[in-house]
Amino acid sequence: MTDYGHELLFGTFVTPTAQAVELAVAADRAGLDLVTFQDHPYQPAFLDTWTLMAYAAARTERITLSGNVLNLPLRPPAVLARAVASLDVLSGGRVELGLGAGAFWDAIEAMGGRRLTPAQGVDALAEAIAIIRDVWDVDARERVHHDGEYYQVSGAKRGPRPAHGIGIWVGAYKPRMLALTGALADGWLPSADYLPDGIDSLPALNARIDAAAEQAGRPPSAVRRLLNVGRTSFAPTARGFLNGPPAQWVEQLTDLTRTHGITGVVLATDDPATTARFAAEVAPATREAVRKERA
Repeated sequence: MTDYGHELLFGTFVTPTAQAVELAVAADRAGLDLVTFQDHPYQPAFLDTWTLMAYAAARTERITLSGNVLNLPLRPPAVLARAVASLDVLSGGRVELGLGAGAFWDAIEAMGGRRLTPAQGVDALAEAIAIIRDVWDVDARERVHHDGEYYQVSGAKRGPRPAHGIGIWVGAYKPRMLALTGALADGWLPSADYLPDGIDSLPALNARIDAAAEQAGRPPSAVRRLLNVGRTSFAPTARGFLNGPPAQWVEQLTDLTRTHGITGVVLATDDPATTARFAAEVAPATREAVRKERA
């Protein structure tokens, strides 16, 4: 049993198309905690994720917004840090930073980004996280200096101050990225479909994050565990993981929290009816079930 004790978050993973803002508004009105958007700046069929997030923040009232995950190779870290802090201020503290090392390198290079190997991508992400945290640390007196292999910052001023302690949530699957997550990140945000053995992968992957956190002098609970889940459906009878009646969803998500430490469930859907049912029939019942088991 691995329950890291965080409060539960329930959200949606929305395709960044023209209807995405209305889907964010629907998730907000339904009472969900989080709405997230994939980030592929080289994909012309999608709206720019950062522009979309800013517009969605202005149209919503209480829901938190995040990229899922933002494409670091096409978003310079010092500029990204200021953008995230600015939107956090303007939205009243409703932004988290989902961040990835990059993929689809041909497309990234076509947009002017630098092609990196997977190992280089991990190192670049570590440098970027340090820069982002420095830009947010407005209480430090000296300016930001970072002379890295992938990013250089020479005397940048700090700020603006975020409205709340923004979490950096990393999408990670491979050993070095998992180690980085444990050592440096505030959250782990993978997709269930990309886990090597699905949900059965979680104990081993969690263990890598835990070990890296402890080696860095952090408790494993410093890293919130979230999970994107797709290919789900509400159905009269059980058909598999998150395919069945709401009561089955509640039972499986409660086990996901208590056994695997997942306290953020992000449902990949562009269907308002599914979003509303997830918010009304699954999220509150799962919160109550987890509360009772923890007690």
